Order: sequence, then structure tokens, then C-alpha cells
Amino acid sequence: MSSFTLADWLLQRLDIGAGGPVYRQLYQLISRAILDGHLEAGTRLPSSRILAGDLAIARNTVIQVYEQLVIEGYANAASGRGTYVEDLSPDRIEGSSDKRRGDGQASAPCPRSGLSPRGQDLIDHVGFSNRQMGAFMPGIPDVAEFPFKAWLRIQNKQWRHGAAQLMSYAPAGGYEPLRHAVSEYLGSVRSVNSTARQVVITTGIHQAVDVATRLLCQIGDVVWIEEPSYWGVRNLVLSSGLKAVPISVDQEGMCPTAQELASPPKLIVVTPSHQYPLGMVMSLARRRMLLEYARQNGCWIIEDDYDSEFRFGRRPLPSLQGLDDAGLVFYAGSFSKTLFPGLRVGFLVVPDDLAMAFAGAVAELYREGQLITQSVLAEFLREGHLTSHIRRVRNLYAERRLGLIAAITRRYGDRLDIVGEHAGLHLVLALPDRVDDRRVTREAIEQGVVVRPLSNYYMKPGGEKKGLLMGYAAVPMPEIDPAFDVLAGVIDTQLDGWHPQGVPLQNS
Repeated sequence: MSSFTLADWLLQRLDIGAGGPVYRQLYQLISRAILDGHLEAGTRLPSSRILAGDLAIARNTVIQVYEQLVIEGYANAASGRGTYVEDLSPDRIEGSSDKRRGDGQASAPCPRSGLSPRGQDLIDHVGFSNRQMGAFMPGIPDVAEFPFKAWLRIQNKQWRHGAAQLMSYAPAGGYEPLRHAVSEYLGSVRSVNSTARQVVITTGIHQAVDVATRLLCQIGDVVWIEEPSYWGVRNLVLSSGLKAVPISVDQEGMCPTAQELASPPKLIVVTPSHQYPLGMVMSLARRRMLLEYARQNGCWIIEDDYDSEFRFGRRPLPSLQGLDDAGLVFYAGSFSKTLFPGLRVGFLVVPDDLAMAFAGAVAELYREGQLITQSVLAEFLREGHLTSHIRRVRNLYAERRLGLIAAITRRYGDRLDIVGEHAGLHLVLALPDRVDDRRVTREAIEQGVVVRPLSNYYMKPGGEKKGLLMGYAAVPMPEIDPAFDVLAGVIDTQLDGWHPQGVPLQNS
């Protein structure tokens, strides 16, 4: 391309009055011309004086662009000889083939298919929603009740006195005072047997399960999960190349059949304190059975204790980990439900002989930081703010729980069952099998009410129960009735005996 042609080509594309820097536009246009082959390798670029004159811009602008092109490898320059386009053709790479199109230009290879099969499977089953607040989003505490003043006071103190030491990566296992505080707290409220050494600070349940499956399992190993179960854990297991086997639950918790017991898994993931999402508590007899089975067959157990602090009218059973005398149970939890979800601090209590390995693995895999947050949380626990906060909001959540139950009962009486209402931050409104709970969810969200379809939590095809997960913790009392009236209007379109397309339904 001649100098006149290049100037003409640039003049057609430069927009001096666009408001952006002329330098940036000129650089982008010339580099694109080189990459697209308009300026071939070895072509001499016009002198900065000539090009500046042709474009009616400052010569220093052109000089700056040429210098940048040389720095980034688009061109080379030698004193007295001018600036030349570099050879950027891919066939200069050793071992590459020179495949040409009919027009003589190199053809691009076919792109590889995007996601791996297990990556695509993960995306196909994503349960995450961008709507994370509002009535009746499950699993969300009322962040407006968070003790901001106490937190900010502690945070300011930590910044004043320890900022330099708290701005680096976290040590293996996490901030030592927080590990001590978590160990003491779990021992007092959940009968968890641990030392600070066994506590590994994580970003939450997801990371705890991820590191556990990486260290305990090989690709292809079998992992038992509850049926139904939390979609996040299920997807973590599947995306790790493990075989997730859903084990049905009854009123006493996970209930494996004789056939299932005959094929022991490598890992068992359970929510014994408050089954997610149905809410039953694993009985003491079932806990003892599961521990003995794991001991006899060399299985590991992950106990996901996500919201046991919130029980209404009864004390929780001791943790499964507290009953374990064989060192097979990993106890996982977080502060997302007790404080606020964005905190992203959790913990994994590890059997003592594996504690150092897990602490090192978390540091190696995730390069943890957030020391300032961990230090604030440690002092927050030490001063007793967590315990008093839980005591206060438990009463608040209990009132809202009763308010939601009352709203459901007024509307439906005993036509619809309420499941799992004795603990946690949500309940399940059971629906007849003929009702499309996914459609109800979509239409409710369109009207500003957030619920989750129970059927999404099942893995076995054809065995799904229908219902709606409804959170009440973050819904002020005056908002419960109006929001439920909106939701009920959506539900009623299917309860009246007609399919949304107008096809009559059989009674379930």
C-alpha cells in the first residue's frame, strides 16, 4: 500500500471530532491494517512528516503512534531507514502449516468446540440467579439487622493498628485468631470437637466441598448426595468428574436402600441438622448408622451445617462430627446465613491427621487473602457479637415465619402442605404434582416475587416433587401478605384445574 493510499484509507476512517484522542484512533487503525493484511510485511510506512501533513494532524502524534507500533512488535525502525511493517504471519511459528485460501491468504483454523462436556453440563444445570434479594428469596438473612456499628468499630481499630500485616495473603489455614474463635464457637453451640489447627478458613461451602473432593477423590469416584439436594454442591461434584449418586431422604434424613448400601461411595455429603431443601432433621439413630457404615467401608462424610443456628421451639441435635470417633467427618459451615452473604467467609473442620494437608491445599489452590476481614470477624466473635446477633434475629425470623405460615393458611387452609417450617430461613410450600413449579417461579419473578422451584433440586428424572422454596427471614412483616397475594395469584392459575395452555389436568 502506497503512502498516498494509506493516508486516503485513514482519512476515510479517522473522526477527529469524535472526542476521543486522535493518537488512540490512529494507532488502532494502523495496527488493524497490519493485522488484516492491508499493510503487508516489509511495507515502509510513510514518514511521520508526510503522514501528519496528509492527515492535517500534529507530527508528534504520528511519531508517538509509530513508537508504540514498534514497542508492540507491529513494526521495526532503524535510524535513517524509516519504519517498516513486521512479518506477523502465523506460519513463521515453527511446525505450523501454511494453509491458504483460494485468494492466497492464510486461512484460519477451525475453532475448537467451546466447553468440555462436563463444562457444558455444569452450565446446563446452573441454579444461580441474579435476583438475590426480596420476597421470598430463600436462604437470605435480613442484612438490615446486621450490627454495623460494632463491625465498623472493630474494622477501624484493625486498620489503625494492624493494616500493614493484614494486607498480604492469608497464611495456610487462615488467620490464626479466627481459627481459634471458630473452634471455640463451634464447640460451645454445635458440640463440634476441634482445635484451631483443624479449622481451615474458606470462602464458604462451595470452596469447602471443592477442596475436599480434590483431595479425597479420584475422577470417577462415587459421591452420595441427598435427593433432593442443594444444586450448588451437586454441580460441584459433577463438574469435578465424580459420579453423583442421589440417595433419597425420608423424615429421618438420608435413607439409602439395601442395594445402595451394597456399593459404598468414596464420599457422602449430607445436611443432617436441617436437610436442604426439605428441612427434616436426621435422627440420632440414622446418624449412628451412617457413621458406622462409613467406618466399616472407609467412606468420608462432609457435614454441611448451613443454618442450624435458626431453630424454632427446639434445640438442635449435636453435630454429626461431634459423634464421630473415627475421624471421618468434615464439618463445613459459613457465616453467610448468620451475618451476611457477601462476607464470603466460611470454615471446614478437618480430621486432625489431614489438617495440614487441607490448609496447604487451600493456600495453594485459591491463594487466600481477606486477612483484614478475617481479623475483624475474629474480634467480632471474641467480643460475643455473633451470639447476641443470632439471639436477636432468631426471634425476628420466628415472627416472620409465623406471618408467612398464617398468610398461606388463610389462603389455602389445608389444601397445600407446608414442609420444613421448624428451622432455617425458608420453608417449602408443597404443590400438587400436576403444577409446573418452574413456570410458577418464572411468572412470579416477572411480577416481582422471588421463589425457587422444588423440582430443580432433584436429580433423578421423573421423581421430582413439586413445590416452592420460600424465604422469610429478609421479608419485613408488612410486606409478607401483599407479596404472598401476588404469588398466590400465580399459583391459582394452575390450581384451578387448568393447564396454562388451557388443557384440563387430572387430579393428582
